[in-house]
Amino acid sequence: MTTAPDAPTYRLIDGKQTAEAIKEEIAAEVAQRRAAGQKVPHLAAVLVGHDGGSETYVRNKVLACERVGFESTLLRYEDTMTEAELLAKVAELNEDDNIDGFIVQLPLPRHISSEKVIEAIRPEKDVDGFHPMNIGRMVAGLPALLPATPSGIVELLRRYKLPTDGKHCVVIGRSNIVGTPVSILLAKNLEPGNCTVTLCHSRTQNLAEITRTADILVAALGRPEFVTADMVKPGAVVIDVGTTRVEDASRKAGWALKGDVKFDEVAPFTSYITPVPGGVGPMTIAMLLLNTLRAAKGEVYAR
Repeated sequence: MTTAPDAPTYRLIDGKQTAEAIKEEIAAEVAQRRAAGQKVPHLAAVLVGHDGGSETYVRNKVLACERVGFESTLLRYEDTMTEAELLAKVAELNEDDNIDGFIVQLPLPRHISSEKVIEAIRPEKDVDGFHPMNIGRMVAGLPALLPATPSGIVELLRRYKLPTDGKHCVVIGRSNIVGTPVSILLAKNLEPGNCTVTLCHSRTQNLAEITRTADILVAALGRPEFVTADMVKPGAVVIDVGTTRVEDASRKAGWALKGDVKFDEVAPFTSYITPVPGGVGPMTIAMLLLNTLRAAKGEVYAR
């Protein structure tokens, strides 16, 4: 294995700072809309059950709405809510002209089909960017409300002016929420984009051999500290999407948030790397807000 440099040479990709810059830009535009007598964007969130991660994430979304001047509505339900009841609530939100976009926080209780719920959301209000219409438009290169986490990753690459043209990008994880869409976005003839993309998953053979060829490595498999130093090409850009709660008796909360990358071991080999927390996570919320603003303005679908 390559020996790590004596002194760190990598730079942190600060998602928290970048997200704050995006929020400032959104807040300025919302203030202009308010001054001009135009409608202030309104984001609604539906939370079913009491998943700890979801509770934190939705709370942060509400705070972010306040930060940029959006209106927000949080609808909370017990995990005994039926699929039919949730679909009826989605239909109600679809028809509410005061709400520009809404999300149904995942994961849902096992008795509710996430696919049915996602497909029931009108594409023009699908600010998570999960509806098949928005995914299809993204694949076709048409304007779309893009999935928040993948578009946040691309935005980090853009704002840090990291070259992507002709680079080999390896994505670990093929989920419909992150892995597959980010692989599509980075392969597009866009800036950032034009990568040669390899999408790896649980059946990929010789995974470390492939990841060591990556100029840009995106870890999005949901397994804490899976990516180790021997899997990384020296000088690579590493984007860690993982956010898993791991028991940690030394912490007051009793747990620590870990990414998919073993940071302390991997970071010295990289040129740029995202931390966890403070990397991709804040960007997801920022891009959700941006989608809501675009939905309110009718940028993708005419209102």
